[in-house]
Amino acid sequence: MMAVIVTGTIALWPRSLPESQSLPADPSPVTFAPLRPAAAFATIADRKARSVALFTEAGRVIQHPRCVNCHPRTDRPTQTDAMRPHRPLVTRGTDGGGVATLRCSTCHHDANFTPSGVPGNPKWKLAPVEMAWQGKTLGQICRQILDPARAHMTRAQLLHHMTQDELVGWAWHPGGERTPAPGTQAQFGALIAAWLDTGGQCPA
Repeated sequence: MMAVIVTGTIALWPRSLPESQSLPADPSPVTFAPLRPAAAFATIADRKARSVALFTEAGRVIQHPRCVNCHPRTDRPTQTDAMRPHRPLVTRGTDGGGVATLRCSTCHHDANFTPSGVPGNPKWKLAPVEMAWQGKTLGQICRQILDPARAHMTRAQLLHHMTQDELVGWAWHPGGERTPAPGTQAQFGALIAAWLDTGGQCPA
């Protein structure tokens, strides 16, 4: 058996299967503890250390499969808590919304489609390739999102994206049996705001 680590939990996955067997069902959804509020870090006297602690807590969302699946290391998105390669095979395309022959919107419509379990959002697409998060440490991701050349956002735009963007908000309302990101978008946004207010310091 091979252990697949999913945000601090472990799901056992067969290394190989006989041809006569189908792939197993995805691991059971994991229940995550709520996010700690930004106020919980106020007792950290050192401003830099407080900033790093705030981002580390926000990182529980940033590194969650709901987010990382759309920030893949290749041009192919991943799916499920186990972050399997997307099936059917689709690729990023020039705008993150798929290639001309198979757009993301072909299957992913404006809202989650309960009968089939296909998730949806009007903005459904991959993050820019410069914002690939898979395989990166939290510190590396932090430096990515603070770099306007890679994130394509100012700090003000970053805050708006994290706190108000409805595609980001989908992570807490993913539908089906998908595990939502921990906490709420409002709690996550408050952590990001407090992190930026304390200087936007990154983990090592």
